Formats: sequence, C-alpha cells, structure tokens
Amino acid sequence: MAPLTLSVDVKSSSVSAPDVSNRVMQIPQLRTSKGFASVNTQDEKPFDFFRTLFEGFIAGGTAGVVVETALYPIDTIKTRLQAARGGGKIVLKGLYSGLAGNIAGVLPASALFVGVYEPTKQKLLKTFPDHLSAVAHLTAGAIGGLAASLIRVPTEVIKQRMQTGQFTSAPSAVRLIASKEGFRGLYAGYRSFLLRDLPFDAIQFCIYEQLCLGYKRAARRELNDPENALIGAFAGALTGAVTTPLDVIKTRLMVQGSAKQYQGIVDCVQTIVREEGASALLKGIGPRVLWIGIGGSIFFGVLESTKRTLAQRRPKTIKESKEE
Repeated sequence: MAPLTLSVDVKSSSVSAPDVSNRVMQIPQLRTSKGFASVNTQDEKPFDFFRTLFEGFIAGGTAGVVVETALYPIDTIKTRLQAARGGGKIVLKGLYSGLAGNIAGVLPASALFVGVYEPTKQKLLKTFPDHLSAVAHLTAGAIGGLAASLIRVPTEVIKQRMQTGQFTSAPSAVRLIASKEGFRGLYAGYRSFLLRDLPFDAIQFCIYEQLCLGYKRAARRELNDPENALIGAFAGALTGAVTTPLDVIKTRLMVQGSAKQYQGIVDCVQTIVREEGASALLKGIGPRVLWIGIGGSIFFGVLESTKRTLAQRRPKTIKESKEE
C-alpha cells in the first residue's frame, strides 16, 4: 500500500503544481485592476492617492496665489471693460481693489482644483487606453473645476463687485450681499460660471498635458521650467480667447446685483446682442488673453516646479534605495 500511496501523492502534486503557479501569477493582475489608492504594475511606480492629493493641494495653492498677485491689475481692467455698458469710461484707479479678499478665496480654490485634478488624472490615465489620454485630461479638468467652483464662485462675485466699485472691502461685500440678496447672492451667475469654467479648465489642461506629452516624446527627456511655462502660456492664451464670450456673460450676471437686468444666460446673451451688438461678447478679449496667457505661463511653471520639489522630498521606498 505504501507504493500505491506514494504514486497517488506524486500524481496529485504534479497536477496541482501548475494550478498553484498559475494562481500565483494571476494575483498581481487582480490587485492591479482593483486598487485605487495604490496601483502596482511591473513598469510603473505605485500610485499613492493621498500623497498625490496632498501635493496637488500644496502645488495648486502656491501657483494660484503667485498668479493672482502678479496679474490682478490686468484682471481688474478686463472686468471693468466687460461690465461697462455701451461706451462707458474705464476708471484705472484702484486696480488692486479686492486683492486680499480674492487671495483668501484663490488659495483654497486653486489648492482644491489641483488636489482633485491630479489624483483623478492619474486614475483615469490608468483606466483609459493610451490613445484616449486626452479624454482623461479633459474629464479630470472638468471634475477639478466643478469641485473648485464651490469656492471660486463666491470669491469671483465679491472680487468683481469690488473691482467695479460696488464695495470697498471683502467683509462688507459679504455682509451686504448676504443681507440684500441672501446666500444665493454669493452664488450669482453660478450656472454661467460653470458654463465658462468647466470648458475652460478641461480645454486648458488638456491642451497643456497633450503638448507636454508630445514634446517629451519628441525631445526624449523631461521638460524644464521655461518649457513648461511656454506651453502653459500658449494653452492659456488659446483657451482664454475661445471662452471670452462665456466670460462676458458670467461677468454681467455676477455684477448685476439686485438690479436683475438679465433673467438668465439666454436673456443676457439676447440683451447684449440687441443693445450693444454681437461684438460686445468679445469685450475684454485683449486683456483676457494677455492675463490668462501670462497667467498660464506663471501657473504651470510654478505648479511643475513645486510638484518636482515636493516629489524630491518624498521618503524613498526600499526598492528605490536599493537601486541607488
């Protein structure tokens, strides 16, 4: 009986051994497809969701504050051009009016946008095939813009009311808007804001990311800060020009206050075209393209530089330490 028992054991082990090896080989694939916070592949580093989120917050907030501080006067001129009815005179006094209050909103809004955009982009790039990377960038930009709009809109309403001389300080603006128009007054023009910013964010970041990918493939190296800034300027200027009519509509709805000159997006467009002509929808396009072009250069330059600095400060993994 002993030889019989031995032969049965050998046979069963020879049959089960391949099965075991197959199962072992399949385990990493299952983990790779199901993981979210950390996705491991043979050729790629782990995707740390929370670290990417944190670094996005820091990089986005830094870039947003630098851009807003540097280019606020151009934004003020653009806003006053768009808000003026007919041939109204543009006052150049107080070009930094509302800057402090605006930075208080820009900092968390920019941080939230990039903080949401970066991990969303990384996850979508791992989900979509390579030839659909543009879809991943477009989608991530729109999702980041939607999240940031919760902070951006009240900030934009207060900023533009101050830029057009309706208020002298951010606290008084918040208090008076809330008392006269209610909480909804702080979100005046919210739908028109989304109509402008979701396409803007999606298009700008898609153009930037795609140009960077193409440049990297052509140059076969990582981009430096001046190259990132140049691509960011082009992406910002092009997107700013295309979305100018949406920006004019958003501005008119936000600064009208309780006067209610316009009864929504469609009525705003019809009224502007009827009273001022279709060309009024392009008001402020020069300052807007200049502002967003330079802003894109500064934003993406600072963003990539900050992301690189944060990446260099990450604790090294055991594998990376051995490779060195």
